[in-house]
Amino acid sequence: MTDIPNGLVEGRVLAKKQWTHNLFSLEVSAPIEQYVAGQFTKLGLRNEEGEWVRRAYSMVNHPNHEYGYQHLEFLIIADSDGQLSPKLNQLDSGDSVYVGKQPSGFMTIEEVPDYVRDLWMLSTGTAIGPFLSMLDDEILTSRFDNVVLVHAVRTADELVYADTIKDALSRLGSKFKFVSIVSREHHEPSLSGRIPELLLSGELQTKVGMNLQAPDSFVFMCGNPAMVKDTSSALTELGLNKHLRKKPGHFSSENYW
Repeated sequence: MTDIPNGLVEGRVLAKKQWTHNLFSLEVSAPIEQYVAGQFTKLGLRNEEGEWVRRAYSMVNHPNHEYGYQHLEFLIIADSDGQLSPKLNQLDSGDSVYVGKQPSGFMTIEEVPDYVRDLWMLSTGTAIGPFLSMLDDEILTSRFDNVVLVHAVRTADELVYADTIKDALSRLGSKFKFVSIVSREHHEPSLSGRIPELLLSGELQTKVGMNLQAPDSFVFMCGNPAMVKDTSSALTELGLNKHLRKKPGHFSSENYW
C-alpha cells in the first residue's frame, strides 16, 4: 500500500488474546523507534470510506523485554461506537495493522521528581497498560520505597494481566501494593467505588497501609477523563500539587482523549 499516512509504518499482528467479548490484547511486530516504558503510539486502519482512522494506545510490555522493543503489545477495548477499536478486535494473526513510528508521552519514570519515595499509579480499564510496562522496569527496585498500582474496572473479568502483577510482586516484594476496584459487582478482595472518593475517605490508603502525602508521594493517573479530573481535585484537596516541568509537583496524568 503506497499511500500510508506520514508517521505510520506497516506492522503485523503476531497474536491476539481475548479477555472478554470486547476486551482484548494484540501483539504486533512493527519497525518503530525505541520507546520508554509508559509511552504510547498510534494504531491505524482504513474505515469503510477508505479514510484512515488513528487512535493512541500504550504499550503494555517493557521495551527491553525478551522479544525486543519492536514486538509491541496493546490492551484495547472495542467500543461499539468507535471507528477503530471494533476493527482492531476483528484482526487476527498475520493481519496488517499500521503503527505510529515515533512513540511519545511523558508519563515515564524519568519524569518523577528525585524527592519522591512512593509512586502511585491509578488506572481505569485499559489504561492500566502503561503502568504494566513501567512495572517491569528494573529501576523501580532501587528508585522507590513503595510502588502502588490501582486498577479500577466495572466487572471482575476486566481485571487482566494477573500473571504480570504476580511477577511484579515476586520481584518487588513488600515494596509493591496492588489494589483492584470493581464498581458493578461485589468482588473480594477488591474495593468498591470510584478512585477519587476512595482517596478522600482514606479507604484506599488504608487498604495499602500507606499515607498519600507531599512531598514523598507522586501519583500518575491514566484513564477516563472524568476519573483524571475528579482525582486531580481530590489530590489537590489532600494537599498535593499538579506536576509541571518548570514547577515540580506531586501528580500528573496522560490524556489520550
